[in-house]
Amino acid sequence: MKLSKGDRIFDVVNYVILSIILLIIFYPLYFIFIASFSDPTYVNNGKMLLWPVGWMTLGYEKVFQYKDVWIGFRNTILYAVCGTSLNVALTMGIAYTLSRRSFVGKKALIVFILIPMFFGGGLVPTYLLVKDLGLYNTPLIMIIMGAVSIFNVIIARTFIQVSIPEELYEAAQIDGCNHFTYFFRIILPLSSSIIAVLVLYYGVDHWNEFFTALIYLNDKNLFSLQLVLRGILIESAVQSDLVAGAEDAVRHQREMEQLKYALIIMTSLPMLIVYPFLQKYFVKGVMIGAVKA
Repeated sequence: MKLSKGDRIFDVVNYVILSIILLIIFYPLYFIFIASFSDPTYVNNGKMLLWPVGWMTLGYEKVFQYKDVWIGFRNTILYAVCGTSLNVALTMGIAYTLSRRSFVGKKALIVFILIPMFFGGGLVPTYLLVKDLGLYNTPLIMIIMGAVSIFNVIIARTFIQVSIPEELYEAAQIDGCNHFTYFFRIILPLSSSIIAVLVLYYGVDHWNEFFTALIYLNDKNLFSLQLVLRGILIESAVQSDLVAGAEDAVRHQREMEQLKYALIIMTSLPMLIVYPFLQKYFVKGVMIGAVKA
């Protein structure tokens, strides 16, 4: 179909606006990346815009000097994989249960699970409960804490209600399916898009988890990556205060600046690599899950 002059103008304006928005979003990420390879002096003076200036890799070298970084990577990957698996399993199970029209007491249960979205017990009672359960300073606390997000349960429940017709269950019943068979053989295969959304949401949460590790872990061998990187920054800041001499202080300050950029890249890169593979499912799942509340 031949586009009219008005349609062509609209397309041009639309592409220009979207390109500007893309640059606004993308450039800060690109700036941090090239800054991690640049001399902080040029970065702070505004002399670096599009490519690295005064090539330096000191920030990455200093990060990899810490063996705790590799321990943090190992722990965070473990927490993210195990925690996300548990999160998705519980979320889909609860969402399926709440999507059943015949489930007795469904409205009362929905009200019950919505309460934690608005009210919490507080840090001190939670801390005491964790200690009484024997979860303090154990890897399990990083996996179990926050095992279910009510917001994600609502999204998954809505997806099942909107996308999978109730008649499909009635047909499965005629063939002899019970709820467990129907859930594992029909619901889960048809819910790949919303499962991808849940994996992304929960995975990012586990990867960026900091506060739980800070409160409930004191063994360095159990620290998450975020907590390890925090320790590196604090240690470097303390060393900076102890540096004697103006020249040494300036040099150490430059190292600190590049170290910060390197840490940002290290923590963000894994999620940026994973996201493109889940993007198509992410958009589809969110849109379908948000059609009906």
